[in-house]
Amino acid sequence: MSSSMRDIDERTNLTNNNQFELLLFRLGESDQSANSELFGINVFKVREILVMPQVTTVVGGGPAMLGMADIRGQVIPVIDLPKMVGCTPRSGLNILLVTEYARSTQGFAVEAVEEIVRLEWNQVVSAETSVKGDMVTSIAKLDTDTENPRLVQVLDVEQILRDVLPTRQPEVDPKTVGPQVKLRPGTKILAADDSAFARSLIEQGLKAMGVPVLMTKTGQEAWQQLGEIADHAAANGRTVQDEIALVLTDLEMPEMDGFTLTRKIKADARFKSIPVVIHSSLSGTASEDHVRKVGADAYVSKFLAKDLADTIRGVLAR
Repeated sequence: MSSSMRDIDERTNLTNNNQFELLLFRLGESDQSANSELFGINVFKVREILVMPQVTTVVGGGPAMLGMADIRGQVIPVIDLPKMVGCTPRSGLNILLVTEYARSTQGFAVEAVEEIVRLEWNQVVSAETSVKGDMVTSIAKLDTDTENPRLVQVLDVEQILRDVLPTRQPEVDPKTVGPQVKLRPGTKILAADDSAFARSLIEQGLKAMGVPVLMTKTGQEAWQQLGEIADHAAANGRTVQDEIALVLTDLEMPEMDGFTLTRKIKADARFKSIPVVIHSSLSGTASEDHVRKVGADAYVSKFLAKDLADTIRGVLAR
């Protein structure tokens, strides 16, 4: 087995314990202070880390669009990540992170890469109640057992791509979704995603399908909702299946990831017959294979409303 395949297998197996690896990097001094804060991105989404290559400026690309670069024969957009989040690099844009998100490949220019750390998802908390703006989805807590704990801001890459490359993240067009999705009367879809932008697109897509949705921000919140629904249903002589037709979950989420949520659902007698669809910007066959191993009923890559609708129809038809 090649070293790259071993790396993929190891990182995939981390999900069995609600763990992941975070690449830490710096973007320079914040506009609000002279500090150079830590930022993070899931290693699974990073294809390569390169010394900054030659970048060709693109006319009309916008202030955060550095241009295009030829990476091993593939021309990709290069985004000035410090400019997106309001930072000024002390030593320049030295490193390019080549990433794969939601059916696309792009490069993020950063000042410096620090290290890779292994974390449990319960070390990550949602940032929505504590951070102004929509660039940060969550905060990772490092070294909490030391005198100098560190906080890492995990960026909402889906929102950043939408802002810089809007044509790559189209709005939901009801005409492309197809016929309405038929659920049993009184039931709805329970959805979980930590990105506010992704939740907005999911809600638009499900509305276009004629499907009611209960939206949550983390796997933990979705799991708690399922438990409360089960208790309420039992008290009224009903089952969870009378309330929830399907669970739609992202993979990367604070507190509990989508893999763990799926395993818990499929291991619980109250919920195991509820279909689970994983909806993620993580790409590649390794992710899809692991989705099947944890018992999910389907995997669909973000974000095309038609693909999501077709997948949901297919799962419900079974």
